[in-house]
Amino acid sequence: MTTADAHDGRPLLVVQHVPWEGPHLILDSFLDAVVEVRHTFDKDCGTELPDPTTVRGAIFMGGPMSVNDADTLQPIADEIAWLQEALRLEVPVLGICLGAQLLAKAAGAAIAPAPHPEIGVSPVMITDPHDPLIGRLAPRTDAMHWHGEQFTLPAGAVAVAHSAQTDVQMFRIGTHAWGMLFHLEVDNDLLEVWLGEPSMTADAQRALGNDYRETLRSGVAALCPQTASAVFDQFAKYCAQRNIPSAAVAGETM
Repeated sequence: MTTADAHDGRPLLVVQHVPWEGPHLILDSFLDAVVEVRHTFDKDCGTELPDPTTVRGAIFMGGPMSVNDADTLQPIADEIAWLQEALRLEVPVLGICLGAQLLAKAAGAAIAPAPHPEIGVSPVMITDPHDPLIGRLAPRTDAMHWHGEQFTLPAGAVAVAHSAQTDVQMFRIGTHAWGMLFHLEVDNDLLEVWLGEPSMTADAQRALGNDYRETLRSGVAALCPQTASAVFDQFAKYCAQRNIPSAAVAGETM
């Protein structure tokens, strides 16, 4: 069986925590893939995560929850356990914002509140120009930030990017998993969805002041969608090429 054949029929898993933080632009890079979305905090939509060996890759999106609430939020605990198994099996994973924090936690990093929220469009400095996903954007790119927590670099991971406020904005584990605190998936349309969510606007107003809408809109208008597409296209190619062990083989090694 060829690598391509091994991925026939395997869906891309998208884990979504709240309705307003979906994959958006990311899915433009997966037009040839079946996409399986799991809303882990919505019992009406199906919350159980599939066997990691049955997916071509996984994308974990953002949300207002804290990774440190795993003791009281069962979906958080379940996702961390799933990611630990995915890391063991070298399943391609991309974590965005909360998703990056979940991946970092699964790899043993510490997550803690940031000194103050990082919200708005500002530069990200690329520290690894050879990274397969974002290295082509070195030495810097502008991106949307929207987070109130940060994490240490997981043991064995490679730091890929940082910002003026946050030492670890993006990291890579091995050759198959990336955590990205910033939001390359945002364009004008997704921003308007966020600005229609009261919890998001409250965060933005506290961080940016009463002119937060104009500040955010002008920042996003200056972003280049092609920049994001190049990153997500590369992750999509990686998912299509990666040889994930079959369920039977994985079972023999457990």
